[in-house]
Amino acid sequence: MKINKEPAPHADQRYIQALLTNDGAVLTEIYRKFSGKVVSYIKKNNGDHEDARDVIQETLITLYQQARDKKLVLTCPFDAYFFLLCKRRWLNKLKTKKGVTIDETASSIPDESTNLVLETELFESKNRLFESKLRELGDKCQEVLRWSFKLPSMEEVAAKLNVTYAYVRKKKSLCLGQLTELIRQSSEYKKLKDQ
Repeated sequence: MKINKEPAPHADQRYIQALLTNDGAVLTEIYRKFSGKVVSYIKKNNGDHEDARDVIQETLITLYQQARDKKLVLTCPFDAYFFLLCKRRWLNKLKTKKGVTIDETASSIPDESTNLVLETELFESKNRLFESKLRELGDKCQEVLRWSFKLPSMEEVAAKLNVTYAYVRKKKSLCLGQLTELIRQSSEYKKLKDQ
């Protein structure tokens, strides 16, 4: 008998599914049920309603990307996870400002959500590093790599770019090599590797 070591999804996994399927009713519910605490926290900590709105939107985009790319499985209440992600995003924004006082009396967060938040932040950092190094490549490399990530086969990429299959395979291999080297040489990669 094989024992499944993966934790069962929390009942709030439906919120993650709603992000993936763009379910308007559930997305409205997310804003209605969970944004108030975030807005309150940000206002208490040198922010305003606009700052809170931006943080909430950025967090939802990150959650969508992680659900799409990493098949995010929620193992804790969405409320705790969402609030902690928003809170950490806001604190990271405040780090760039000088002389900011932070009110840490906001509600405490269950420990199980902390690991999910750390995974999400690591995922987001890796994506930022990947995108920034991809932009350092030449236009043709960027084009070949972006299409090869979007289309299911290299034959389709070759047809889309109006080049031969052999060319696009070789170009992709060379470009991936350049991208990998750029990433490995970056100080950000070394920081992420140490985490």
